Amino acid sequence: MLVGEQPGDQEDLAGEPFVGPAGQLLRGALVEAGLDPAEVYLTNAVKHFKWQPRGKRRIHEKPNREEVLACRMWLTEEIENIRPQIIVALGATAAGTLLGSSVKVTKDRGRFFESSLAPLVSLTVHPSSILRAPDSAARKQARDQFVKDLKTFARKLKQKP
Repeated sequence: MLVGEQPGDQEDLAGEPFVGPAGQLLRGALVEAGLDPAEVYLTNAVKHFKWQPRGKRRIHEKPNREEVLACRMWLTEEIENIRPQIIVALGATAAGTLLGSSVKVTKDRGRFFESSLAPLVSLTVHPSSILRAPDSAARKQARDQFVKDLKTFARKLKQKP
């Protein structure tokens, strides 16, 4: 199970998580890491798209603590129903929701945490952060590190009895 922050504009319109550019990047990285995207449950910590208008576009706004807490029961229910062997938080909002505010993506990326949520729980960056990298070289480096993280998760999952 991969948990992102919240739906983006395209996800909100489609009613499904990770269908926009970040989702395309994510699916490609999963394949490159040797994971079948069809076997990975994708969801978000927050279930609604928070945005502000900018011309004709709907621009993403970070959810606040109350919005995260209001959606927690749905995420908990998804985890209980799916019973994943591994949960990976994608980005700071998901990491905070699943692991608490002391966890930081930059410091704890790829680390595994003891949790009652699943046998394996970890975190990495959100794929949208890769798309926001300042230039193509930085995007390539960020994507390569993301794929490396996914490969680590895949290996750890295969080691699980």
